[in-house]
Formats: sequence, C-alpha cells, structure tokens
Amino acid sequence: MKICLIVEGCYPYVVGGVSAWVQMLLRRMPEHQFVIVSIGAEHKHKGQFRYEIPPNVTELREYFLDEAIESDAEPRPGRPLTTAQRQALLDLVKGTEPDWAQLFELFGGKHPRPVGEFLMSADFLSLVQGLAESTGRNTPFKDLFWTLRSMLLPVLELLRCPVPEADVYHTVATGYAGLLGAKFSYFAQKPYLVTEHGIYTREREEEILKADWVPGYFKPTWIGYFRALSQAAYRQAGTIVSLFQGARELQVGLGADPGKCRVIPNGIDIGRFTAVPPLDPKPHPLHLGAVLRIVPIKDVKTMIYTFHRIKAVRPDATLDLIGPCDEDPAYFEECKDLIRRLDCPDIRFVGRADVTDWLPKLDLVLLTSISEGQPFVLLEAMAARRPVVATNVGACREIIESAEDGLGPAGRVVPVMSPAAIAEGILEISRSPATLRALAENGYRRVVRLYQDKDFLAAYRALYRQAVQNRNREVDRPWQASALN
Repeated sequence: MKICLIVEGCYPYVVGGVSAWVQMLLRRMPEHQFVIVSIGAEHKHKGQFRYEIPPNVTELREYFLDEAIESDAEPRPGRPLTTAQRQALLDLVKGTEPDWAQLFELFGGKHPRPVGEFLMSADFLSLVQGLAESTGRNTPFKDLFWTLRSMLLPVLELLRCPVPEADVYHTVATGYAGLLGAKFSYFAQKPYLVTEHGIYTREREEEILKADWVPGYFKPTWIGYFRALSQAAYRQAGTIVSLFQGARELQVGLGADPGKCRVIPNGIDIGRFTAVPPLDPKPHPLHLGAVLRIVPIKDVKTMIYTFHRIKAVRPDATLDLIGPCDEDPAYFEECKDLIRRLDCPDIRFVGRADVTDWLPKLDLVLLTSISEGQPFVLLEAMAARRPVVATNVGACREIIESAEDGLGPAGRVVPVMSPAAIAEGILEISRSPATLRALAENGYRRVVRLYQDKDFLAAYRALYRQAVQNRNREVDRPWQASALN
C-alpha cells in the first residue's frame, strides 16, 4: 500500500513529539510505502533534515509558506469569478464554511487560475471592497487589503500543488496540511484520514490572541480563517483521530462529525527502558529533569522560576534540560539571561540526547508547557519508572491521574504558568523516596496497560486497511468527488 503522509511545521526539520511519532510510523510499517509531503515555514530549512529518512519513503516533497509570500506577478486579464467562486472566497475570509470544491477547482483543477494574477485582479479588489462595505467598515482599507492578501496567498498557492499518487492520504494536523490532504483526496478520489496531536484551531486561536503582529480588529478574522481550514479537513476526511477523549470532544465542538471521530492514544516501546534501574530508596540530592525543546510553548521560563523556588528549600536540587536549544535562539538566550538574573545555579542545558541515557539519572521529570497533545516525554518517563509533574494541558491529567484504571496517580498535575504551585507539587512528592517510588510504579503499570506502541501500530494498520477496503467496495457506484458539496 502507498500512503501519502502530509505534515506541517515538524518532520523532518524539527525534533519533537509529532516528528518522533511520524518517524515511528514510517519505521515500524516497512510493509507500506510512504510519500511525505512536508509544509514548512521558511525555505532556508529545505533539505536540513533532523531525521534519517527511512528506506520505505519513496518520495519527499517540500513546500514552504514563505515561497508563496515572496511570489509576485504582473497584472493581466483573467477569467472573471463565478458567483459560486466569489461566495466561496468570501466565506473563507469571513471564517464561515466555504464550498471548498469551488476553490479546489478554481486554483487546483485542470486549468488553474494563477494566484498572483488573481490577487492583482479586479475580482480580488471587488472582494475586498465588498468586505469593507459590510464586516470591515471600521477597518482601514489598506490594512484590510494586505491582510486578506497575506491570508489567501499561501492557501491558494498550496492548492496548486500536484497530487501525489497514493492509496490513502493521511495528514498529521488540520490547518494547511489538512487542507492539502483534503484537496489531494478530492482529486484522487481516494480515502483521507486526519490525525490531530493538538487541536490546530485552538492552538492558532491562542497564538493569535496573544500575538502583537495581529491588530485587535483582525484577530477574529484570522481565527475564523484557521477554523475554515480545519473544517475542510474535517469534512473531507473519512476518519478523524485524536489522542485522548478530551481532544475528541473539542473536535466535535469545532464541527467534526462525531461518527468519524475516534481516539488512538500514542504508544511507546517499553522495551527501550527495561534497563533503567528503579529510584534510589535512600535519601539523596534531588535530581530533576525535563525533556523538551527550548521554545516558548514549553514555557521554560516558568520552569526556571519554579526551580529557583525549589532551590530555596532544597539547595541540593539540580535541573537538567534535555533537548535541542537551536530552534529559537532568541528564546534560548532569554532563558540563559533569566538564570543569570536569578543567580540560580545547577541548571544545565544538555542539548539533544538519548533519553534512555538520561532518565536513569533523574528522580522526577517535569513538564511546564502551555499547550500539549499527549506528550511522549511523560509516557517515556513513566516507562522508566520515574514520577512526573506536568501542567494541566492536553492529555497530561489523563496520563498522570486517570481514575478509570484504578492504578493511582503517577505524579502531580499543576496549573499553567504558576511557579509557586508547580514548586509546591514537586516538593510535596519529593519529600519521601518511598512516595516517589510508589508514584513511579503507578505510572509504569499505566503505560504497560494503555500506551504500548504495538497497540498504536495495530490501530493504524487497521485504519489504512479498512480505508482501502471501504473504497474498493464503492467501485459499483460513483465516488462522491467532494464531501463538501
């Protein structure tokens, strides 16, 4: 079977949980061929892979959003928009549900309209004028014009991407990747699956609300725009996967068909951690660790403030930050500057490393993210019999405190961006080596029962197989070219 896997902002350029998930899927399914379509932010990352591409990847296509942003065209006459096409474009920029079939055909069909020509056409100007006279009356016209242009340009350029040959199309996000997967499925008339590690619409909403580059009067426009992109993926997909029940409920709340939605948790290879010794039962210096990228979404600054508080009570404590430091150099420098200003010793940036080498040295694994899906780092720590303290985001509470399995907590769940509460949680459970060992054992039993890679892989093999079988059963009746019509 040939599977087209469409990813955005991660594999193979960025080390992290989603990329690790993709790499595991590729390597552990050698019986399938994969075509990777990767959407990145900046062309400068082209070919700079952080992962070794497995041999069953037959093709890797790279697209970068800044290539679209930098494109240009001379104005020239083009085909005027039909009423349906104009309405679809209006619905997209308004954040309501557009007829994506109209846009697929207009910009990605047999005779695609050039994007640069359209964005310099009378049709586009008329579109902006219509919005200015309705929902944009209190918005400067120049700002409205350039904002809509910057919204549409990358999306419409992506719709021009040629369709790879595959039996199944599978995206690891909604957003730009989800839209491209919907377009591929529409034209190829082949099954389409979506897996969301985090809920893309909610993540973009959080970013936009905090962003300084988006004026207040454009924030609802950008939020609605990203919601419309996700709707395209939800509508076209035959199956929509989330990692935990809370995420599934969010997908349904954002418009996904409940009948399409299912939960497949992440899984890890527990065998990698069998050699990790149990925690030392005798009192000893407290060695904390975090496996993470040094980026704002991991909120490393809160972790530093937390450790500063812990040092006041446990001067023997140390903190190792294990993971790449080069993804956001400016933020990395800010973190180092914060450590200097607090005069907080015993924090070490380890860099990228094998977690199986470091987990044996740790007494407790810490996660202070402001957004997560279902973090591999917690599952790996629990498989190594290490207790965890994590912020209440994504599936962290379900992983750490699940009441349904009756196994007891594997650590503590703490508030986001609250150094005092996080430090209190760490100090509470670390007072006694016996408490740490009991929490660690609960976590190990939970991972063994619920989060093994063999179960995750079996679920996706079945999904791929069922998608193709269901498609083959439809040969006697016309394929619905778009679930969006």
